[in-house]
Amino acid sequence: MGPRVLGSPVDEQTRCVHYRTALDVVAIRFRCCDQYYPCHLCHQENAGHAAVQWPVEEHDTAAVLCGVCRSELTIREYLGSDGCPRCTAPFNPRCALHSHLYFDPATR
Repeated sequence: MGPRVLGSPVDEQTRCVHYRTALDVVAIRFRCCDQYYPCHLCHQENAGHAAVQWPVEEHDTAAVLCGVCRSELTIREYLGSDGCPRCTAPFNPRCALHSHLYFDPATR
């Protein structure tokens, strides 16, 4: 089953109303609240507080959930691949456009 994913509606592979293509199958555990959300917009709409980015010294933390196999990946594993290293499900490479919202860009 894996961790609970919060947000606006989430399907069985962690897609939400904001990002719902075949490749949008990750959820991020936000550092500020220790909760998984499918995207930064779901967090913004539901969490009630500002997001806090993960610093580089914490990139070995399991904070990314593959929505296909429900494996938790470290931030380093996620940032270093275009898919799940466990089940090979492809991830949306455009997520890189938003990574600064989750992971401190000054430390990558």
